[in-house]
Amino acid sequence: MSTGLQAVAIGGLSRSALKVKLRDRGIQLNDFANQLVLHPVFDDVEAPTMKYFATRKLADLGLNDGASLSGVFSAAQRHHLSLCPVTAGPYLRLAYTNQPTSKHSVLNVGNAPEGSLTVASVALGDDDFPKGFYLRTVDDQQWLRGYRCTEAHRFSANDHFIFLAAN
Repeated sequence: MSTGLQAVAIGGLSRSALKVKLRDRGIQLNDFANQLVLHPVFDDVEAPTMKYFATRKLADLGLNDGASLSGVFSAAQRHHLSLCPVTAGPYLRLAYTNQPTSKHSVLNVGNAPEGSLTVASVALGDDDFPKGFYLRTVDDQQWLRGYRCTEAHRFSANDHFIFLAAN
């Protein structure tokens, strides 16, 4: 399932204001998401900028057998899609209000959860630090979650990623 472009304003909130906005909207964060939001990249508050995002299933990128994270990023580039700024994750969670609820509330360790949207972004650290964010709705509860993986991890052809699209 590919979707059209979605415009989202990224930036404009300090770390504390962003956390308050997420909390006020009832959005839950896991420990990895909290680690990511504490990273110094969130120290720089820039004026809001409208960016355009596209969601793609890996099979839509020609990755019918799945791929590693670097393989996902390479395929996206071939389809004229770019990586999102890491700081986009919380803003995307705030904007993607109509994400369908996962049919399964259980997390599958080692696999992207059913119904999740992984935000494609550059990793901020090594394999011990979260690689980035993903969005998930479980039991009508919206989540902003961080995830970790190594380059050996293979994402499934059915996994969905959010990419930065050309305007």
